[in-house]
Amino acid sequence: MGAPPQPGENPTKSLLGALGPMILIFVIFYLILIRPQQKQQRETRKMIDALKVGDRVLVAGGIFGIVAQIKEKAIVVKIAENTRVEMLRTAVQQVLPEESKS
Repeated sequence: MGAPPQPGENPTKSLLGALGPMILIFVIFYLILIRPQQKQQRETRKMIDALKVGDRVLVAGGIFGIVAQIKEKAIVVKIAENTRVEMLRTAVQQVLPEESKS
């Protein structure tokens, strides 16, 4: 381990000198990795909560469909005529914009 502090040295100053870079690394790690991930999770949760019947969606696995029914934790997606699939709301990856009808 390190040598004991010499008389006249301030041990708290050496402690702060050792912890300072660690604290700085943690702050940078938080700003670069954790905060953007939390923002993305909030946006995804907001998108899922805003789902409504008739929305065109892209779900996990690359399947496109139209929301036919919304349940508490699941949705029913119409992927073809007479074909409906029930899946978790979290399977929705993207709500697609409505196509303009000209």
